[in-house]
Amino acid sequence: MHLKNSWPLPSSPKPIVIIGAGGIVNDAHMPAYLKANFNVIGLYDIDQKKVLHTAKKWHLKSYTSLDELISNAEVNKAVFDIATPPSAIKGILKKIPIGSTVLIQKPMGEDFKDAKAIRAICRRRKLTAAINFQLRFSPMMIIVQDCIEKKVIGDITDLEVHLNLLTPWELFPFLKNMSRVEIAVHSIHYFDLIRSFLGNPKGVWAQTLGHPSSKEFAQTRTTAILNYGPDIRCSLSINHNYSKGPNFQSAQIRIDGIESAAMIKLGLLLDYPKGEPDEVWIFPKVGTDWKKIDFEGGWFPEAFIGTMSNLQRFASGEDKNLYTSVEDAYHTMSLVESCYISSKKGDTALAR
Repeated sequence: MHLKNSWPLPSSPKPIVIIGAGGIVNDAHMPAYLKANFNVIGLYDIDQKKVLHTAKKWHLKSYTSLDELISNAEVNKAVFDIATPPSAIKGILKKIPIGSTVLIQKPMGEDFKDAKAIRAICRRRKLTAAINFQLRFSPMMIIVQDCIEKKVIGDITDLEVHLNLLTPWELFPFLKNMSRVEIAVHSIHYFDLIRSFLGNPKGVWAQTLGHPSSKEFAQTRTTAILNYGPDIRCSLSINHNYSKGPNFQSAQIRIDGIESAAMIKLGLLLDYPKGEPDEVWIFPKVGTDWKKIDFEGGWFPEAFIGTMSNLQRFASGEDKNLYTSVEDAYHTMSLVESCYISSKKGDTALAR
């Protein structure tokens, strides 16, 4: 069976301007756009040192002001790629031209209140806007989504995300000042992915907490159960503080269905940022054995090609759906907010 593993490129790609020049731009956005032959015509960041470094590295034109970059983008009918901290998103959206096409780095603001405001700005200014929830567009997840759509897996009965590894939090010093870390910055990808497979849950039970070895970061571990009714068990067990070596570490998503099953290895997260290859395994049916699906690429940078491609193709009429639109991402932010509310409420006392 042939399975889809990549998103088609736009037939006539528009140029791109990037607002933000941090690590994610250098590690993912630019490698992706270079591989896809997208034309990045300008770069701006409030930190001019970062701008000059990134512009030199990728041979880009840098701008000393946001207004100058916006003016150039408007002339060239460019797509805006906003890769800034969440706190800066609303101000930028208010400045870019009405009717612009824009990709916004996740999360959709600092919290659910921000998400509401961002959605309102995008509606008011008639922006064609998507949030860069790119895990959906990784080759491995496109394969799994294709399996689901082709009824290979059948009705899903179990979906479990399990991480037990050591994440080098010191690579992300900006997180030290944030009150919401693990779910808002990392596991938000899994909540969004689960929604893409199963839709919105009825509710959630969650606990998110820190660890004695990384006290500077508000949370580095999460447990959550999503309520999808009596037939589906859906859970996340996330531990970024496993420091006992490579043995017994894991980064996987398991999906069980009536007909089949899928197992996804999130290789990027193992020995991050070096990483290992991503993997997809399919259990075709009872009486057979697991089969490894061959594909090229991984979460970084291929998934970032997918989000930009879907946005541009939707804007030009080539794609019917904008899969990580601001309207859809709003529901992911709602789920994230519900996790924090659940964690704050605490547990149920033992019956007496």
